[in-house]
Parts: sequence; structure tokens; C-alpha cells
Amino acid sequence: MKTGAIIAGVVLIAAVAFGVYMVDIDQTQEGSLPTVSIDGGEMPEYDADVGDIEVGERDVTVTVPTVDVETPEEDSVASN
Repeated sequence: MKTGAIIAGVVLIAAVAFGVYMVDIDQTQEGSLPTVSIDGGEMPEYDADVGDIEVGERDVTVTVPTVDVETPEEDSVASN
């Protein structure tokens, strides 16, 4: 199993070395962003009728079930 990991590591290192040393990219011309002009414009208007929301609090009693947990006897537990 260790041999496969070592081979994978060597292949990975070789691939990274190939990518770093075998490819050479040089910039031949400067780039620039386009010129954008925005004239005028208007935001839309809306008229909306919405309902009323009332927020409040009240006391509520909630019944929660009880849970009984039975642990196994030590004699019936399988030993490893």
C-alpha cells in the first residue's frame, strides 16, 4: 500500500514540475476595461396595499412524552 502512495506522490510532483517549468507565458499587450456611459433613467414607482400583521405572545402548556431507557445487563453484553 505504501508503494502505491509513493508512486502517486512522484507522479504528482512530476506533473507539477512539468506545469511550472515547461510552460512559459509572456504578456504581449496591456489590457483595459471598456468605457461605459450611463445616461438618464428612472426607477419604477409602485403602489401596494398590504394587510396588517399583529405580533404578540401567549402562554401555552405543552405535554412532553417521557422516555424510559433500559440498559442491558453486564452478563448479556458480548465481549470483544
